[in-house]
Amino acid sequence: MTRWIAALTALAAAAGPAVAEDGWRPLFNGKTLDGWAQLNGTAPFTVADGAIVGTTVVDSPNSFLCTTEEFGDVILEFEAKLDAPMNSGVQFRSLSTPAYMDGRVHGYQVEIDPSDRAWTGGIYDEARRGWLHPVYGQEAARRAFRMHEWNRFRVEAIGPSLRTWVNGVPVANVVDDLTPRGFIGLQVHSIGKDASRAGETVRFRNIRVLTANLAAHRTPDRGDTPQFNFIPNTLTERERQEGWRLLWDGSTTAGWRGARLRTFPEKGWSVTDGTLSVAETGGGEAAAGGDIVTEDEYGDFELIVEFNLTKGANSGIKYFVDTDLNQGAGSSIGCEYQLLDDASHPDAALGVQGNRTLAGLYDLIPPVGVRFNGVGQWNRARIVVRGARVEHWLNGFKTVEYERGTQMWRALVSHSKYTVWPGFGERPRGRILLQDHGNAVSFRSIKIRELDPRAPAR
Repeated sequence: MTRWIAALTALAAAAGPAVAEDGWRPLFNGKTLDGWAQLNGTAPFTVADGAIVGTTVVDSPNSFLCTTEEFGDVILEFEAKLDAPMNSGVQFRSLSTPAYMDGRVHGYQVEIDPSDRAWTGGIYDEARRGWLHPVYGQEAARRAFRMHEWNRFRVEAIGPSLRTWVNGVPVANVVDDLTPRGFIGLQVHSIGKDASRAGETVRFRNIRVLTANLAAHRTPDRGDTPQFNFIPNTLTERERQEGWRLLWDGSTTAGWRGARLRTFPEKGWSVTDGTLSVAETGGGEAAAGGDIVTEDEYGDFELIVEFNLTKGANSGIKYFVDTDLNQGAGSSIGCEYQLLDDASHPDAALGVQGNRTLAGLYDLIPPVGVRFNGVGQWNRARIVVRGARVEHWLNGFKTVEYERGTQMWRALVSHSKYTVWPGFGERPRGRILLQDHGNAVSFRSIKIRELDPRAPAR
């Protein structure tokens, strides 16, 4: 680590490329690697034919060639070419510090992805939260990258707004303020021990930045890509226009009450520093505060909830919940997006084929493609209900999809714990519930928008 810091310092002292009349400044002179330093892996970076060439090697972690200069607000442009179907990317606002994973490069990356998934131009948070903007359903963006050809990339990182383009096609739109400043880095992805892939190359050229008068050069947001907002408990203007509203305001208990109460629980739940937390009471259903529910009911909706699990925690997000207090104690029964530390809680091994694990439909449908950021980290649950069709998502990946009211649905229910509730899961509307299962769990950035069931999904 000391060697890396010394190299960065020495190169920074020698840096000083000229600024063009239009304000753009090249970061690569086409001949040498002046102003750049390698971090982490051992994949070599060389210069050939006016381009920086990164080459894969076996037994190396991800390798990065990074600028010795850091950038905050910046417009970055570059060209990239893959000579083989290898994964790569370019870091921006990225860091390498001794205190974080012993100097591992981390931060925002504009992805270069030639796989069938075709998520080139998406934004990935390297060595932290994973995908911030996967390119699901954006067919024009997925077709923009051209294998074996030079491709033009543009990144606009201005304030919390992070946006990307590939060959002029808009791809990613992220709002996030976790890292306001950092270096730019060219990635050669690890190939592990696969010797058959050694020698694959990625090339970069025409790398330049603009750091002044950015307002005049930024691209207007015409709403032609989805936007993902990661700033806690906030709504962007774009979100407001699209019908989103905060279901929890980040500071009070307004809009929520106990599932079996007419008011918010007096104990068991707390609001601190923008998080809504349920206290640890040793697990089990006999919890201190009990479940909480929204005061309003919802039918067709899209819901986002960020959650943070402690080790061994069990909780859930329920929807279509009926809590008719006039019928006695009220019920907490509803379809449940399972929240569980699968690695430590025994419930993960119960049920049928994993149908009680994280991001699944509890006791009914097991999840697929789960990408969990881990215990103690913030994760993003998303539930989409449009008519009878329901989807669960976790950290940008779809984990469950089903249709209520069908013969298959009723067969699933009949073989579950819910068989004793007639018509389970088929209510047209219901409350949204956060579960107190006796384990410490925190929530934030709870937001919802009501949907037109006739409108096409996006």
